[in-house]
Amino acid sequence: MPAPYHGGCQCGAIRYELTAEPQRIVACHCKECQRQSGSAFGMSMLVDRADLHLTGETRSFTRVADSGNDNTGVFCPNCGNRIYNVPGYIEGKVVLKPGTLDDTSWLKPHAYIWLKSAQGWVPLPDGVVPVEGQFPPRD
Repeated sequence: MPAPYHGGCQCGAIRYELTAEPQRIVACHCKECQRQSGSAFGMSMLVDRADLHLTGETRSFTRVADSGNDNTGVFCPNCGNRIYNVPGYIEGKVVLKPGTLDDTSWLKPHAYIWLKSAQGWVPLPDGVVPVEGQFPPRD
């Protein structure tokens, strides 16, 4: 499904349009994504910040990631739904939470990351790139 893509929060106070294709989609099994999603993993979609156009008021929360970089989560102050993260390690990019898209039927992760924290009962699909830690792997 080609861009543009549309999405928003659970209560509808925030809406967005993504005007370009994502650069990558990953399923992250780190403990922070498990905590944030309330599930076995979180999904993340790297996009250019300039391609994401939001309407509605947001709030943010910044934490220090395992890498030592700041990671700022942007969410709806009404329903608490996380919309995207601003990673401290890369300029001009955001990590959109693809579960907030109106149509998620086309989503397919390019890689599964932080598998060293994965829940043992979650099977990996055939053909995915498994990564034990952060993507891309660091030396």
